[in-house]
Amino acid sequence: MIKHIFLLIFLGAHLMSGENETIVLGAGCFWCVEAVYERIDGVISVEAAYSGGNTDKPTYKEVCSGETGHAEVAKITFDPEKVKTKNILEVFWKAHDPTTLNRQGADVGTQYRSAIFFLNDKQKTTAEKSLREAQTHFNSPIVTEIAQLKKYYPAEDYHQDYYNNNKNAPYCQFVIQPKLEKLNLVNQTQNPPLTQNAPDPHN
Repeated sequence: MIKHIFLLIFLGAHLMSGENETIVLGAGCFWCVEAVYERIDGVISVEAAYSGGNTDKPTYKEVCSGETGHAEVAKITFDPEKVKTKNILEVFWKAHDPTTLNRQGADVGTQYRSAIFFLNDKQKTTAEKSLREAQTHFNSPIVTEIAQLKKYYPAEDYHQDYYNNNKNAPYCQFVIQPKLEKLNLVNQTQNPPLTQNAPDPHN
């Protein structure tokens, strides 16, 4: 119990920054989620990561095996004076299909599940209310997992800012680009590239 409390304190200190707020979302491939939220006004940073499982410090290969229990997620840090949690979640429901279990398009597996990992009770309440409102826009039941954030591990460096660094990669052209176009985010950008020419593990 004491260990669990200290873990939550550590996560809170790691994920909260000053007056900014943070939420962790899973909506399929984290490259897609990252590319979307980097283009939302009020979002300060987005980090590709793994969460929701039991394995400590998992690698991308381990997560893709489906044996770690982790989902590909994005840690979204935002300025609540410019964008609210409810607005972040409104984008979330539009950016993926929350009614497909463990799948987004051709990406299949528990690591691609729809998930909202909250940091506090306020976020939990907001997420649950947002889900109920979103359900009115879908014919099929929403299967999004809403759970407290427990374990969180940043993904490898080459996953960070993937779309901005690899716009010519097939996955970026045929999956991420159409998603950005659908959300009218193609011409918007916030964060400059950090690395170049990362490999494409989907190939």
